Amino acid sequence: MQFYYKARDDNGDIQVGEVEASSKEAAFLVVQSYDLYVISLIEKKIPFYKRKFKIFERISTKDVVMISRQLAVMVESKIPIVESLQTLSRQLQQKTLKEKVLSIADKVEGGIPLSKALSEFPEIFSRFYISMVKSGETSGKLSETLTYLADHLERDYEFRQKIVGAMFYPIFILVIFLGIMIFLFVVVMPELTVILLDAGGDIPLVTQIVIGISDFLVNNGWFVALGIYSVTVFTIKFFSTEQGRDILDEFILKVPGFKDFFSKVYIIRFSESLSTLITAGIPIVKSLEITSDIVQNKVYKEAILKIADSVEQGKQMSEAMQKYPDIFSPILIQMAIVGERSGRLGSALMNVVRFFRGELERTLEKYISMIEPLLIILLGGMVGGLVASVLLPIYNISLSM
Repeated sequence: MQFYYKARDDNGDIQVGEVEASSKEAAFLVVQSYDLYVISLIEKKIPFYKRKFKIFERISTKDVVMISRQLAVMVESKIPIVESLQTLSRQLQQKTLKEKVLSIADKVEGGIPLSKALSEFPEIFSRFYISMVKSGETSGKLSETLTYLADHLERDYEFRQKIVGAMFYPIFILVIFLGIMIFLFVVVMPELTVILLDAGGDIPLVTQIVIGISDFLVNNGWFVALGIYSVTVFTIKFFSTEQGRDILDEFILKVPGFKDFFSKVYIIRFSESLSTLITAGIPIVKSLEITSDIVQNKVYKEAILKIADSVEQGKQMSEAMQKYPDIFSPILIQMAIVGERSGRLGSALMNVVRFFRGELERTLEKYISMIEPLLIILLGGMVGGLVASVLLPIYNISLSM
């Protein structure tokens, strides 16, 4: 949304202009950040085709990392937190993020602690992030906490990108291949079918199958596309529901190939998040409760919450973890025991993170090395079958002549 504003500066001069914001309240904060006193704000009507869609203004993990790093530097330089937030907002280019930071600055200026102000934007700042900031405020080490948070989020972001990057090549190849196959079946094969039928003679079974597939796609292509689209949308929507996510969480931990991979992902999330929270001075029970949300798997979440209950009753975390050997590896449990005995549980858990990250990278490389030859065999077989379906009848015609 865009607004026309009329305001006065410190000298009493009238200033007019335009500002973009998500609401009138946000626009008011933006104008105030220019050291102006707002007189009036009027919304500017924008044609539909010129409006910006919020999907293109989504706040990413990289944005939160950048905010954390810059805020840490300013706080360490003894700049007041309100002034730091206002300065940071002026440097931001993305409108949505600028508004949020200005709103946080306004709340902090009104006497609300930074962690409380951040908690009003859960779509940007996770429970983990807010707990860490609160710990930093309590201990007087806010700058160090923000730097640690930025490092943690950056590692997590790079880790996710590495997984996505590893899967990009085989998915890209598969999509290109499917596009080529559809083109051959829908455009090329109908022309060849006319030629083969005009030539007469017996048509081999494989050629009849290919012609049948081609005819079906040509005559029912829109229904096939609509069916695929409907199934895809339904699947995505179903697994977006709580029931669907629960089913998916249990499923991926039961299938052999998926279980090995995702167990390592969840152990890394559990170990790094718990280590970060413990190192920040947050009590172990509270740290476990926060970590249960970060892991993002129902099976692990339920187990972690039960472990938190056991720890609250006086048991060691490692002892409680031994009840779940299917989801917590012996290495993790053993390192937890060592960490508890030495009083360095956070450091021990980070050793687990480093070990399993190496294991996960090797697992990814192994899967990719297996996928590539399988794709070659699959694609080669399908292309070979398609070529054979065309050449066999031509060969039979040449023999009969």
